Amino acid sequence: MKFETKAIHGGQQHEPSTGAVSMPIYQTSTFAQTAPGVHKGYEYSRSGNPTRTALEKAFASLENGAHGFAFASGIAAVDCVLKLLKPGDEVLTTNDIYGGSFRIFTQVFERYNIKFQFIKHDDVHKMDQYFTDNTKLIWIETPSNPLLNLVDIKKITSLAKPKNILVAVDNTFATPYLQRPLDLGADIVMHSATKYLGGHSDVILGGLIVKDKNLTDELYFIQKSCGAIAGPMDSFLVLRGIKTLHLRMECHCSNAKELAHFLKAHSKVDNVYWPGFKTHPNHVIAKSQMKDFGGMVSFTLKNNQLSSTLKILEGLSLFTVGESLGGVESLCSHPVSMSHASVPKKDRDSVGIVDSLIRVSVGIENIEDLIADLDQALDLI
Repeated sequence: MKFETKAIHGGQQHEPSTGAVSMPIYQTSTFAQTAPGVHKGYEYSRSGNPTRTALEKAFASLENGAHGFAFASGIAAVDCVLKLLKPGDEVLTTNDIYGGSFRIFTQVFERYNIKFQFIKHDDVHKMDQYFTDNTKLIWIETPSNPLLNLVDIKKITSLAKPKNILVAVDNTFATPYLQRPLDLGADIVMHSATKYLGGHSDVILGGLIVKDKNLTDELYFIQKSCGAIAGPMDSFLVLRGIKTLHLRMECHCSNAKELAHFLKAHSKVDNVYWPGFKTHPNHVIAKSQMKDFGGMVSFTLKNNQLSSTLKILEGLSLFTVGESLGGVESLCSHPVSMSHASVPKKDRDSVGIVDSLIRVSVGIENIEDLIADLDQALDLI
């Protein structure tokens, strides 16, 4: 089954009792049992809900996995993965990840004696030199947030598997339409489905997808025991969003390409981060493991002044200044004060998250209108 068909039909069936084409919202906390332990597959909505099950099957289908899990948020999904570990275990990751992931790593799980090592991106494909007997997990974000660096998933998994180290990939920016990490050897895929999978900025939800039966059992135990599950209404909204994922991603990618080239040619813009440029240091990796280059673009200003950056953001009309990304509308954010505010300044500076960095989630509006809006905002400085 091709991806476009999976987006609409993958893992899905018409509701059996009525034939409803759209999965109903099973807004219930519990389910009737004819006798203790005798039921129709559902007992209590924390352990399972039909609407959530439909979404989890869709997740698995899109990522070519065996089982999916839906959580209350992307960070709740990250939390579940980290609970596979025990005190003394070590996690390797890169030094340019999402600020929320950095925060939960360093300010929550380090308290429980789990060690995190943040590797410079230049060294990521030599990650085996950082392996110890305690290394149990590699956490990859590709493309990364907000600098759009890429990691060769096949390379990392080839290093990790002989050592029985799990590889988890945050696939939020790429989506399964552009990249499927399980096919490249990863053990776990994570999504902030709040973003492109939902696609309409109206839901908070996270997802995990795996192939391995033992991992499935462990993650389900944690999901059920700790309870950070997605509710039925939120599950319904993401299910609905997934059905147009392929159409939206084609437009996101096309618009991002044109906007990136506009920014690259602008006299006031310094660096433009977009994997589609042949000059991007990871362009070859992007071509090898992604279908297209995504809907995200980041850029800095030549004067690198915070005051100029704020003037641009305040002068935008069509672009909304806000947290998040991946919705149908175009968003601009300021990582230093928003998504990466929890990352210490020295760590931000070391990877290039500077005061003038603006991250753009390019929506599906008319690209000429978007370019005109950004152009007039740049003219303000």
